[in-house]
Amino acid sequence: MNALSDAPMGLPLDPGRLSWWGESLVRPECVLATADGSIYTADWRGGVVHRAADGRQRLIRGELPSGQPVQPNGIALMADGTFLVAHLGAHDGGVWRLTRDGEVTPWLRAVDGVDLPPTNFVLSDAQGRVWVTVSTRHRPRAAAYRGDVADGFIIRVDGRGAEIVADGLGYTNEVAIHPDGTWLYVNETFSRCLSRFALRPDGSLGPKEVVVRFGIGTYPDGLAFDEAGHVWVVSIVSNRVLRVAPDGRVVTWLEDCDATHLEWTEAAWAAGTMGREHLDTTASRCLRNISSIAFGGPDRRTAVLGCLLGDRLATFNAPVAGAMPAHWNYR
Repeated sequence: MNALSDAPMGLPLDPGRLSWWGESLVRPECVLATADGSIYTADWRGGVVHRAADGRQRLIRGELPSGQPVQPNGIALMADGTFLVAHLGAHDGGVWRLTRDGEVTPWLRAVDGVDLPPTNFVLSDAQGRVWVTVSTRHRPRAAAYRGDVADGFIIRVDGRGAEIVADGLGYTNEVAIHPDGTWLYVNETFSRCLSRFALRPDGSLGPKEVVVRFGIGTYPDGLAFDEAGHVWVVSIVSNRVLRVAPDGRVVTWLEDCDATHLEWTEAAWAAGTMGREHLDTTASRCLRNISSIAFGGPDRRTAVLGCLLGDRLATFNAPVAGAMPAHWNYR
């Protein structure tokens, strides 16, 4: 399934019509929304920012045993109100638990006897399982910003322990479970594809299937499902939000990119020389390297976008409600 379609009339949305939430955020890469109107986002000051429904904002900051602030990429809200944080350190990773009073304790440091590299994402599902992604085993991670590197993997953590359940992925990024519970979807950022695995009742996965291979300028990072079974994919660099239909058709819902910057990045990706400089700069109109999406508001029709370089969160009205995440009623 790889067919593309033109966007409906009126799309992509004009970035100038976006609304904005939050202030003074630092690398709010991952966003979560809950039923009480809260928005939670990762923050590189060392933890999670909680934006309440009334607009009040609080940083829940924690330090690792080394005394360094935790560097969260993906975050997951747990039933007890704590967070699991995927630590994207320069040299170390793992998943850590962060309490509301800032206590940080190790949750998953190694798998199969090997310490986890810098860790990308963590997802808690409705069955109590936790899914963890590591984008690459390469050091530095930028050495894997190529289409010919595929050493990322997915870990499942359940009552049996932690196990690598998928390997050989092209820069594993966010994962999401289809609303019917039978598929695990994953973005492979620098292989530039959206893939999926059949998810069996025992938590094992079937063979990988590629849903969409994206074209020029799309580097898929975050994703989330809506109630119609479409998956919304967020692309870094090009600041694109794409809606992928169950049959693989793609609609570009939002885009904010500078043609010269995108051409420079594309040339580097094709030559195998893409590096941090291509992700740490932006020449877009207003979006600052968007990276994730969550659906909030009382009807889950407010799309909220995390980003790598901005200090606030962009929002827009979605045409359909987002699927209810496992953490929706947590507080």
